[in-house]
Amino acid sequence: MTILDKIVAHKKTEIEEAKKLISHKTLESTEFFNRQPLSFKDFLLDVNRTGIIAEFKRKSPSKGIINDKVSVEEVTTGYNSAGASALSVLTDTEFFMGQKADLIAARRVNNIPILRKDFMIDEYQVLEAKAWGADIILLIAAILTPAQIDQLAAQAKSLGLNVLLEVHNMEELQRSINSKLDAIGVNNRNLADFTVSVETSYQLAEHIPAEFMKISESAISNPETIKQLKKAGFNGFLIGENFMKQVDPGAAMREFVKDL
Repeated sequence: MTILDKIVAHKKTEIEEAKKLISHKTLESTEFFNRQPLSFKDFLLDVNRTGIIAEFKRKSPSKGIINDKVSVEEVTTGYNSAGASALSVLTDTEFFMGQKADLIAARRVNNIPILRKDFMIDEYQVLEAKAWGADIILLIAAILTPAQIDQLAAQAKSLGLNVLLEVHNMEELQRSINSKLDAIGVNNRNLADFTVSVETSYQLAEHIPAEFMKISESAISNPETIKQLKKAGFNGFLIGENFMKQVDPGAAMREFVKDL
């Protein structure tokens, strides 16, 4: 059983417990549910911003604790002021030490798009994302069938949310492309063994249809990589660990973007 299998198995149990505790009606009555989500595309293509989707992540299964000493408010506002086009906030608790309170807190102090970074397998999680103030949901092709991607993307669209599809290889890309998506992210991390290679993005770039924004995720640790990825047609760059492993992630991002 891979780590991804373990995460999905745990997620199913977690969702069933959440449904017992908080009803659909309760989610729909929260403070952010009727808020109009921000446009991912508008912020990603804004020339005054960097194209970076900066991530708040305390821990990962492959690296263990990355940074559990900083507050989500401090880090995300630091990212925002450094020119982030969007924020990514982990909400998985078991494997990443994330929580819904992190997303809610980030929403209260930022007015740029926020991605709910989690393992989305159920429509209930899409409602949660809307209720907690997310603007974007992540759909991971490796754990979803094309029918599930279509179903979850349709629900997200009905709520005004943006949809980012994550793929790892050509097979996932070809079977998962869907007109309801806003962006396609190429994860440079192999989810089976957690090795990383930015070559994955270059290999898939020309196969992503032009109507979708292109995002490169993981394995980005220097500005030169972003310059090369832009030449390959990428609009967005998800960076987490490179900033989060520093004492002050926001300051780390400010230094990074000086060379862009």
